[in-house]
Formats: sequence, structure tokens, C-alpha cells
Amino acid sequence: MSPAQPDSSAHPAQPAPELIYGPDDRPSAPVTFIAALQHLLAILVPIVTPGLLICQALGVPSRDTTLIVSMSLVISGIATYVQCRRFGPFGAGLLIVQGTSFNFVGPLIAGGSIMVSQGTPVETVMAAIFGVVIAGSFVEIGVSRILPFIKRLVTPLVTGIVVLLIGLTLIKVGLISMGGGFSAMKNGTFANTENLLLSGLVLGTIIVLNRVPVVWVRSAALVIALVLGYLAAAAMGRLDLSIAREAALFQVPMPLHFGLSFSWSLFVPMLIIYLVTSLEAIGDITATSQVSRQPVQGPVWMQRIKGGVLVNGANSLLAGVFNTFPSSVFAQNNGVIQLTGVASRRVGIWIAAMLILLGLFPSVAALLQAVPEPVLGGAAMVMFGAVAASGINILAGTRLDRRALLIIAVSLALGLGVSQVPEFLAHMPHALQNVLESGVATGGICALLMNWFLPESRPQAQAA
Repeated sequence: MSPAQPDSSAHPAQPAPELIYGPDDRPSAPVTFIAALQHLLAILVPIVTPGLLICQALGVPSRDTTLIVSMSLVISGIATYVQCRRFGPFGAGLLIVQGTSFNFVGPLIAGGSIMVSQGTPVETVMAAIFGVVIAGSFVEIGVSRILPFIKRLVTPLVTGIVVLLIGLTLIKVGLISMGGGFSAMKNGTFANTENLLLSGLVLGTIIVLNRVPVVWVRSAALVIALVLGYLAAAAMGRLDLSIAREAALFQVPMPLHFGLSFSWSLFVPMLIIYLVTSLEAIGDITATSQVSRQPVQGPVWMQRIKGGVLVNGANSLLAGVFNTFPSSVFAQNNGVIQLTGVASRRVGIWIAAMLILLGLFPSVAALLQAVPEPVLGGAAMVMFGAVAASGINILAGTRLDRRALLIIAVSLALGLGVSQVPEFLAHMPHALQNVLESGVATGGICALLMNWFLPESRPQAQAA
């Protein structure tokens, strides 16, 4: 799921816009380029931010971070192309943008940090992470084949709780980045005046730009804010461009660069998030169908849903093989389609080409990597807060009766409690600790079990 827009699965039915170009129309090259650029400005920062945050938190070397960020752009481009172009059962056949998902950031940082603290070499940690990404992708591939059953098991109530937990647990990560990151904690500069000025500048710029009536300015608010933060960091002497100068001219994708391993403690939280991400994709694809004036029910719609979720899984498999993190359908492009009236799949193919080209030149990833962590943190806080807001949006679309409120209360209490007081699990079996130490896993499992065992009461007819 994209963090930049509220999740659309709760309220997918919005008034259909007047389209200038439908999904199968072919606008001229200038129109296509401008529309593709608008989408690119809206998605570029959310695509690269998860990889940067995970690598910074785990202490991944600069050269390997550049590779991971570059591959996130390439893999996002491939997924976007398949979603738009459609090949057999793969793809939704709509203007859909896919990119690195924020849903997995918290559990990967938490699980990976524990492995690093236990003395596991970071290369081995990354091998385990990518092994888990590959294994988990088969969950989404399977879900795409049995969507009706999964939708009954993982209801919007469960989805909303898990997404809200993801957002709330990510806020700690964002706040650490705003203060300068783990490296600043070690050298005593955490949350000093300079770091707070940089992160505050980016955060404030995003807020102000979202009040500007010009459409392209709002769409590019994250990029503009990061550029301002970049320039401010350069003026303070905080910009290290040595990585960009040392970067290779061209990057050939290298499968399994870190090798391949596996970790059950990483896999169980990911299992739940893969399920939830699949259902979020249903909402996002339904919203894209709506704004593209396509059916939102019936066999055509179901075929698009199955194809879209299948690409979600297949592309996450590809991401693990090529050393980057799981991807998911983004929601921002629905807003761009509404604002521009351009829903042509040709635009999506141009977006895909732009992403792949950017990813094949490591200097692009290296320039993004040079962004000081407080600058990145200012943008990350907005995106992480938006993830939590998406969870609230999903819950707002459900019937919040006594049963639902009980499930929400217990799931949030246990999920957030474990993430804040991990010592609570100290005397549990090690295997169980590995599963429950993620607040998202604890809260998600609780929501799943309570939703299953507590029967949903039917509304009673009121007396006449």
C-alpha cells in the first residue's frame, strides 16, 4: 500500500470523473510524457524511502544500499509495466503504478535489528530478509487464486487494525530518522538543533504545499520538500556526495547478490502483512477501476483484481531475487487520474520505462542516498502517519459495534504493548518470542483469531 493517500478499500465508490483519455486511448507523446511525469513525481519518494530507511537502520554498506535502492526502482518499473500492459493472467490492464511497500518496513527493521544485535553479519541478515521476501510472495500468489475465501477470513476490520498498527509502529522509526537516526544516537547529535531544523523544514514544506491550489505542486510536494531539504543540508555542509562520485555509470541487475537464507522470526509477521497487502490491493485496484470508468463488480472486475494481486505476489518474488523489498499497488495514481482525466495505460508504460531507466543508473540512487537522515525523516513522518490514517479510514467504513470495538481494543493494546515492552515476552519459549516480538504480528494474530471466534451479530430490526 502507498502511504501517501488514504487506503481506498473502505470507500472505493467515488463519483467517476470525466475522462479525457480512457484506458485504451493513446494520447500524443507530449500529453503522455507530462502525465507520466506527474505520476513519477508523486511516487518517486515513496518508492525509494522504504529501502533507504531499512538499510540505514541495519547498517547496510553504502555500495549495497545503492544497489538495493536502484533495484527498487527497476522492480517497480517492471511491475507497473505488467499491471498496465497485462500478460495472460498477470496484470489488471489499467493505469496502475506499483512500488516498494511501507507495510514491511517496521517488521523488517525490528527483526533485522535483533539479528544484527546478536552478532549476525549484516550480509547474512539481508540474505535472510530476501529469502523471507521470496517465500512470502507465494502467499500473495496463492491469495490471488482464492480471493473469495481470503476476503471472508481477513475482513476490513482485521485489515484496518493491521494497517493502523503498521502506521503506529512506524512512527517511532520516522521520529528516530527526524532526530538523525541511530548513528546520531551513537555520536551524541540526536535531535540537535541542526537535525530538527532540517526535518522540520521538510515536514513544514509538505504541509504548506498541500494547501497550494496548483495540482502538480500538490502531487510533487514530497519531491519539492526533499529538494529544499537537500539544498539546506548542502548549505550546512551536511551533504556527502562521495557515494555518487564513486557510483558505477551503469548497474547490471545482480540476482541473489547477498545469497539466500531464511528466518522464521522474520517470516511470521511478513505472512500476516502479505495477506493484508493483498486485500489492500483489491481496494486500490477497485478505486482505479472506478476513476477509469471501468466495472467495479462482475467478471471483468474480478479478473482485474486477480491479475493485479497476482502481479503483487510475482513482483515481490522478483524483488527478493534481485535484492530489494516487497512491492504493492500504489494509491496516489488514482488522485492523479482524477485530477488530469488521463487514465490511458500508455501513460503507465511510460512511467515504467522512466522507473527502469532511473534504476539502471546507480548515480540516481547514490544521489538519493546522500540525503541526510533528518531530511528523509521529515518526509517519512508524513508517509508513516498517512499509513496509520489509512487504517483509520478502513475502520471507519466498518460497523463499529460492541464486538468490533472489543477486537480493536484488545488487538491494539497487545500489539502496541508488546512493541513498547518487549520484556513481557522474556519467559516465553524462544520460538514464540520470535513470532510475537513484532507488534504487528501480535496485534494481527489477535485480530484474526478474535474475528474468527467471536460471531458477528446481525443488526436487529427495529420495532415499528
